Amino acid sequence: MMEPKDFLHHTGEWLKGAGPHAHIVLSSRVRLARNLTGFPFTNRAQKQDLEAILDLMKQVLPGIDLFKGSTLFRLQDLDTIDRQFLVERHLMSHEHAANPQGKGLVVSPEEALSVMINEEDHLRIQVMQSGFNLDGTWQAIDAIDNALAAKLPYAFVPEWGYLTACPTNTGTAMRGSVMLHLPALVMTKQMDKILSAIAKLSFAARGFYGEGTQATGNFYQISNQVSLGHSELDIIQNINGLIRQIIEQEEQARQALLVQNRSALEDKICRAMGILENARIISSQETIDLLSMVRLGVDVGILSGMDYRVINQLFIMIQPAHLQRISGKKLTAMERDTKRAQVIRDLLRSSRET
Repeated sequence: MMEPKDFLHHTGEWLKGAGPHAHIVLSSRVRLARNLTGFPFTNRAQKQDLEAILDLMKQVLPGIDLFKGSTLFRLQDLDTIDRQFLVERHLMSHEHAANPQGKGLVVSPEEALSVMINEEDHLRIQVMQSGFNLDGTWQAIDAIDNALAAKLPYAFVPEWGYLTACPTNTGTAMRGSVMLHLPALVMTKQMDKILSAIAKLSFAARGFYGEGTQATGNFYQISNQVSLGHSELDIIQNINGLIRQIIEQEEQARQALLVQNRSALEDKICRAMGILENARIISSQETIDLLSMVRLGVDVGILSGMDYRVINQLFIMIQPAHLQRISGKKLTAMERDTKRAQVIRDLLRSSRET
């Protein structure tokens, strides 16, 4: 059985910097909400109900090939740092980690698949892949959902679809999302207009950690807001169309920056790299902003000899729980800022040497 720390030096599937349009699209994700008949929704469930669902999943998963090698964590058996560690790896939500009683998390070895047990719904199934590949992500999660449906009594009625704790998720109960890196649109001050258009089209734009978070490091997670009345394929098609437009606008903005003010862009990018390679104390917010510039520098050819995978991995490795797991102990805020600078220097140096 794996432990959370076993993922520490492992690059998750969605961080590999591969797949279509990986220079702009960090990852594609599809999430399904499912509930089981015979049990109250989690906000009405008693402790014994939640434990029964956990036990049921423990019995069912070993018989499904798609979950081979996966680990089921009982959150109450994990300490606060381990739970935060799993949140930082985008395997579960902050809300799921906050109150661990009666909750579980299933994680596949490559971190492409995770299932939150007893979050807002009995099951929150998600698949993440690197790059712009919502179609492939949907196909993968559809197969997983079918395998689970053959073993579990899903709460479903033909006229409404899948029943969920929040009415806005009823229907397909599907949320498709794409994580985009959009520094040029931010630098050319076009993001406000784009975000306004996204909202009018009934899409949501969130930050690096999804719902309830603000954009940081020029990362935006774009997802559908409505599932009722739309088929899964309709939702995927609509998101794909929107994302293609945003990718095109970001590429145009990058070209404009290179043509109109290349020297200023080079200076900003090279200064960011210089700070990251030499800083001895650095905050997470400053790091994310600087890494955003370095990633842009690699994308447009200003920086060479850098691996996407290392840059993407750094966005996760510099988070508080990761730093404490690397250190093997709890750290104060100042100790984390010092450790963060060291981790950045070491990873950047090793990436240059390989």
